[in-house]
Amino acid sequence: MSSNAKTLYFGYGSNLCKQQMYVRCPENKFLGTARLADWRWIINTSGYANIVPSQGDEVWALVYELSPADEDKLDIFEGVPDSYVKQTIPVEYYGKTGYGETRDGNWMVDALVYVDVERVTEGPPKTEYIRRMNAAIVDALAEGISKTYIEKYLRPCIPGQESSRSRSS
Repeated sequence: MSSNAKTLYFGYGSNLCKQQMYVRCPENKFLGTARLADWRWIINTSGYANIVPSQGDEVWALVYELSPADEDKLDIFEGVPDSYVKQTIPVEYYGKTGYGETRDGNWMVDALVYVDVERVTEGPPKTEYIRRMNAAIVDALAEGISKTYIEKYLRPCIPGQESSRSRSS
Protein backbone atom coordinates (compact mmCIF):
# COMPACT_ATOMS: atom_id res chain seq x y z
CA MET A 1 0.00 0.00 0.00
CA SER A 2 1.43 3.38 -0.94
CA SER A 3 1.79 6.17 1.58
CA ASN A 4 -0.93 8.13 -0.25
CA ALA A 5 -3.49 5.32 -0.13
CA LYS A 6 -6.90 6.27 1.22
CA THR A 7 -8.61 4.24 3.93
CA LEU A 8 -12.34 3.61 4.19
CA TYR A 9 -13.37 4.08 7.83
CA PHE A 10 -16.47 2.61 9.53
CA GLY A 11 -17.52 5.20 12.16
CA TYR A 12 -20.09 3.62 14.50
CA GLY A 13 -19.91 5.63 17.77
CA SER A 14 -19.56 9.36 18.26
CA ASN A 15 -17.86 9.47 14.85
CA LEU A 16 -21.34 9.14 13.38
CA CYS A 17 -21.26 12.91 14.01
CA LYS A 18 -19.99 14.44 10.79
CA GLN A 19 -18.93 17.71 12.49
CA GLN A 20 -16.80 15.78 14.98
CA MET A 21 -15.19 13.90 12.10
CA TYR A 22 -14.38 17.15 10.28
CA VAL A 23 -12.73 18.51 13.43
CA ARG A 24 -10.76 15.31 14.00
CA CYS A 25 -10.01 14.51 10.36
CA PRO A 26 -10.32 17.67 8.23
CA GLU A 27 -9.44 15.92 4.96
CA ASN A 28 -12.12 13.21 5.35
CA LYS A 29 -14.71 12.60 2.66
CA PHE A 30 -18.13 11.30 3.75
CA LEU A 31 -19.21 8.46 1.45
CA GLY A 32 -22.38 6.89 2.84
CA THR A 33 -23.56 4.23 5.25
CA ALA A 34 -22.55 0.65 5.89
CA ARG A 35 -23.74 -2.35 7.87
CA LEU A 36 -21.70 -4.93 9.72
CA ALA A 37 -23.63 -8.16 10.25
CA ASP A 38 -23.23 -10.38 13.31
CA TRP A 39 -21.77 -7.67 15.55
CA ARG A 40 -23.51 -5.66 18.29
CA TRP A 41 -23.07 -2.04 19.41
CA ILE A 42 -22.46 -1.54 23.15
CA ILE A 43 -21.13 0.98 25.63
CA ASN A 44 -18.30 -0.85 27.31
CA THR A 45 -16.79 -0.45 30.78
CA SER A 46 -14.61 2.44 29.54
CA GLY A 47 -17.83 4.44 29.00
CA TYR A 48 -17.48 4.60 25.20
CA ALA A 49 -18.94 2.74 22.22
CA ASN A 50 -17.54 -0.57 21.16
CA ILE A 51 -18.69 -3.41 18.95
CA VAL A 52 -18.59 -7.09 19.81
CA PRO A 53 -19.28 -10.20 17.74
CA SER A 54 -22.93 -11.22 18.20
CA GLN A 55 -24.75 -13.62 15.89
CA GLY A 56 -27.92 -12.12 14.45
CA ASP A 57 -27.18 -8.52 15.47
CA GLU A 58 -25.89 -5.67 13.30
CA VAL A 59 -23.99 -2.41 13.53
CA TRP A 60 -24.64 0.55 11.24
CA ALA A 61 -22.11 3.29 10.62
CA LEU A 62 -21.15 6.20 8.45
CA VAL A 63 -18.29 5.52 6.04
CA TYR A 64 -15.58 8.10 5.49
CA GLU A 65 -12.58 8.10 3.20
CA LEU A 66 -9.49 9.09 5.21
CA SER A 67 -6.12 10.35 4.08
CA PRO A 68 -3.06 8.81 5.78
CA ALA A 69 -2.67 12.01 7.83
CA ASP A 70 -6.29 11.85 8.99
CA GLU A 71 -5.96 8.17 9.86
CA ASP A 72 -2.93 9.01 12.00
CA LYS A 73 -4.95 11.73 13.78
CA LEU A 74 -7.87 9.39 14.33
CA ASP A 75 -5.53 6.77 15.83
CA ILE A 76 -4.63 9.33 18.50
CA PHE A 77 -8.28 10.25 19.21
CA GLU A 78 -9.18 6.55 19.46
CA GLY A 79 -6.26 5.73 21.76
CA VAL A 80 -4.60 3.16 19.52
CA PRO A 81 -3.29 0.71 20.72
CA ASP A 82 -4.23 1.14 24.40
CA SER A 83 -8.00 1.67 24.07
CA TYR A 84 -8.81 0.37 20.59
CA VAL A 85 -7.07 -1.75 18.00
CA LYS A 86 -7.45 -1.32 14.27
CA GLN A 87 -9.13 -4.08 12.32
CA THR A 88 -10.00 -4.34 8.65
CA ILE A 89 -13.44 -5.91 8.30
CA PRO A 90 -15.63 -6.38 5.20
CA VAL A 91 -18.88 -4.40 5.55
CA GLU A 92 -22.00 -4.02 3.40
CA TYR A 93 -21.65 -0.60 1.82
CA TYR A 94 -24.49 1.74 0.81
CA GLY A 95 -22.66 4.80 -0.44
CA LYS A 96 -21.11 6.49 -3.43
CA THR A 97 -20.27 4.17 -6.29
CA GLY A 98 -16.75 3.32 -7.28
CA TYR A 99 -15.85 1.58 -4.01
CA GLY A 100 -15.93 -2.09 -3.19
CA GLU A 101 -17.23 -5.09 -5.07
CA THR A 102 -20.46 -7.05 -5.10
CA ARG A 103 -20.72 -10.16 -2.97
CA ASP A 104 -24.02 -12.04 -2.62
CA GLY A 105 -25.83 -9.11 -4.20
CA ASN A 106 -24.43 -6.52 -1.79
CA TRP A 107 -21.67 -3.99 -2.26
CA MET A 108 -18.83 -4.91 0.08
CA VAL A 109 -15.83 -2.84 1.15
CA ASP A 110 -12.98 -3.58 3.49
CA ALA A 111 -13.24 -0.90 6.15
CA LEU A 112 -11.07 0.23 9.03
CA VAL A 113 -12.91 -0.44 12.28
CA TYR A 114 -11.66 0.49 15.75
CA VAL A 115 -12.47 -2.31 18.23
CA ASP A 116 -11.72 -2.50 21.94
CA VAL A 117 -10.80 -6.16 22.34
CA GLU A 118 -10.03 -5.87 26.08
CA ARG A 119 -13.21 -4.21 27.39
CA VAL A 120 -16.05 -6.26 25.91
CA THR A 121 -18.62 -6.11 28.73
CA GLU A 122 -21.26 -3.42 29.00
CA GLY A 123 -21.01 -0.40 31.26
CA PRO A 124 -22.55 3.05 31.67
CA PRO A 125 -21.67 5.86 29.23
CA LYS A 126 -19.47 8.75 30.30
CA THR A 127 -21.57 11.88 30.81
CA GLU A 128 -19.71 13.85 28.11
CA TYR A 129 -20.16 10.94 25.71
CA ILE A 130 -23.96 11.10 25.99
CA ARG A 131 -23.92 14.63 24.54
CA ARG A 132 -21.60 13.62 21.69
CA MET A 133 -23.66 10.50 20.93
CA ASN A 134 -26.87 12.52 20.77
CA ALA A 135 -25.27 14.73 18.10
CA ALA A 136 -24.10 11.57 16.34
CA ILE A 137 -27.60 10.10 16.38
CA VAL A 138 -28.98 13.22 14.67
CA ASP A 139 -26.48 12.79 11.81
CA ALA A 140 -27.02 9.02 11.63
CA LEU A 141 -30.77 9.51 11.19
CA ALA A 142 -30.24 12.30 8.64
CA GLU A 143 -28.01 9.99 6.56
CA GLY A 144 -30.55 7.18 6.50
CA ILE A 145 -29.66 4.92 9.41
CA SER A 146 -33.03 3.69 10.63
CA LYS A 147 -34.75 4.87 13.76
CA THR A 148 -35.46 1.20 14.50
CA TYR A 149 -31.72 0.50 14.68
CA ILE A 150 -31.12 3.58 16.88
CA GLU A 151 -33.95 2.61 19.26
CA LYS A 152 -32.88 -1.03 19.49
CA TYR A 153 -29.13 -0.60 19.96
CA LEU A 154 -28.13 2.97 20.84
CA ARG A 155 -31.02 4.41 22.89
CA PRO A 156 -30.92 1.75 25.63
CA CYS A 157 -27.42 3.08 26.44
CA ILE A 158 -27.73 6.73 25.37
CA PRO A 159 -30.62 8.74 26.84
CA GLY A 160 -32.07 11.47 24.64
CA GLN A 161 -31.65 15.10 25.55
CA GLU A 162 -35.25 16.12 24.88
CA SER A 163 -36.22 16.11 28.56
CA SER A 164 -33.32 18.33 29.59
CA ARG A 165 -34.11 20.78 26.75
CA SER A 166 -37.78 21.04 27.69
CA ARG A 167 -36.92 21.79 31.34
CA SER A 168 -34.57 24.60 30.33
CA SER A 169 -37.06 26.27 27.95
